[in-house]
Amino acid sequence: MRLWFRRSDPAVAAPQLGRPVHRVRLSGPRVFLTGLAFAAVYGLIILKLVKLGLDADDHIAALDMARTEVSAQRPDILDRNGEVLATDIKTSSLFAEPKHVLGVSETIDALATVLPDMRDPQIRQRLSTKAGFVWLKREITPMQRARIYRLGLPGVGFIDENKRLYPVANLTSHIIGLVNVDNQGISGIEKYLDDKLSLTEMNKIGVLPPDGLLPQRLSIDLRVQHVVRDEVNEAKKRYRAVAGMGIVLDVHTGEVLAMVSLPDFDPAQPKEALDKENMNRDTAGVFEMGSVFKTFNSAMALDSGKVSLSDIFETRGGLQIGHQHISEFHGKGRPLTVPEIFIYSSNTGSARMALKAGEETQHAFFEKIGFFKKLDTELPEEAVPMFPKRLSEISTATMAFGHGISVTPMHTAIAGAAMINGGMLMNPTFFPRSREEAMATAVRVIRPETSDKLRYLFRLNCLPPGSGTRAEVEGYRVGGKTGTAEKVAAGRYEHDKRRNSFLAAFPMEDPQYLVLVVLDEPKPEKDGSSAVAGLNAAPTVGNIIRRIAPMLGVMPKFDTPPITAASN
Repeated sequence: MRLWFRRSDPAVAAPQLGRPVHRVRLSGPRVFLTGLAFAAVYGLIILKLVKLGLDADDHIAALDMARTEVSAQRPDILDRNGEVLATDIKTSSLFAEPKHVLGVSETIDALATVLPDMRDPQIRQRLSTKAGFVWLKREITPMQRARIYRLGLPGVGFIDENKRLYPVANLTSHIIGLVNVDNQGISGIEKYLDDKLSLTEMNKIGVLPPDGLLPQRLSIDLRVQHVVRDEVNEAKKRYRAVAGMGIVLDVHTGEVLAMVSLPDFDPAQPKEALDKENMNRDTAGVFEMGSVFKTFNSAMALDSGKVSLSDIFETRGGLQIGHQHISEFHGKGRPLTVPEIFIYSSNTGSARMALKAGEETQHAFFEKIGFFKKLDTELPEEAVPMFPKRLSEISTATMAFGHGISVTPMHTAIAGAAMINGGMLMNPTFFPRSREEAMATAVRVIRPETSDKLRYLFRLNCLPPGSGTRAEVEGYRVGGKTGTAEKVAAGRYEHDKRRNSFLAAFPMEDPQYLVLVVLDEPKPEKDGSSAVAGLNAAPTVGNIIRRIAPMLGVMPKFDTPPITAASN
């Protein structure tokens, strides 16, 4: 194609009519340059579009990275009656794409108007990198999100995630446990559910467990849990104890209806859980339980057939074994029958009963009721008992009254349940379980007739002159055993520091529930009085039973015939 133009030189006169017009032909180089200019413009446009596409890909990649780290979705946790103990709520978290941030200092200054902690040097360091994604702050409030959004900061964004909410706060903290900032369980039932349902792994690949995230119902009764915590906390204050524990079990299923360990913590404040004083003493602490162990010593001796209820043992002057002398706390100065050894809590009589049964018999019995191994429960916080590795006459004698062997309170509670439920030991559980399901895995540890004798001894001890009379609740026929154990410090027993306990069950004509209360270093309620378990742990158990029995459907009976001793 040819293009012709009029001359543009001003020196040339305008063409006159009838005269030819002079035209100039555009050269090849000019056409080439013009095309090149157009190509350059279109190239820049294409590059810009590609860059925008890559930026979008980077943004998507950043969000994908966030989603791999975002809080996992978790199932609700309910008590046995459907009350919510833990649930998820939606919250927002703040993140940044540093390579898209325009001005690190300006961005920090703007964010600091809403979140003052954005001036932290670590935040500046994160924003000064070329990373595709960094967290700035997890779990901000809706108001903070709205204010930051209005700032319109390039490279700063939000992502929705899940936050764990604990409506009952401290009340079930040692049972439920807690989660970390990514909503992953790190203790208690929360950790158990992560392991059971593989929540973390499922969340990473965007897949729910086979049964979805169905609510997880526990065996815990929130009403009973509240009563136990309230009464143990009141006892802790009244007797100025440093710690307190409480457990309620169904003796026929092993279900844990309540478990309290004070001091406790608020799962919404994870730092509180790191305080060693807030540990779960019920399953993660091992202690010498003292005279409560006379329950198991009596069961062992009676079940062996070598000791009967009518046997009499010498208690005067204590018992000398090698260089060790076993003495009485309140000696009666005369020989005692087996029931008297139980209700007067005789150390000497208990030691003689154990020695008569034999070292091997005691060791085999303690092994059978689980005192030499960790408990098998859903809680990951389980301690290993401490016990003598070598059999000896002195260790047999001292373990008879709870010295020289340390177990968790939960060990004590579940073994105690077996002593009065007919002789069947089962693992404790924090999930609902029927009697049939419990019996399918239960192990017989004592004969039914031995269990009858233990029920008799329990009930006898809560009647005068027994040590558990302050636990008696009219209409419910409480039975139990006290324990006042001196604490060990620097390898020596300290006479002024004790760990008191009371192991009880009700109603003793047909035991349904077991209650254990432990008070660590209780002080006398009044100056000049004593601080033994019968004066503090026992009445605390009585207060608990008085309040929970109606909740659990146990009706009082005022005409039930007294429990009599079974045949020897």
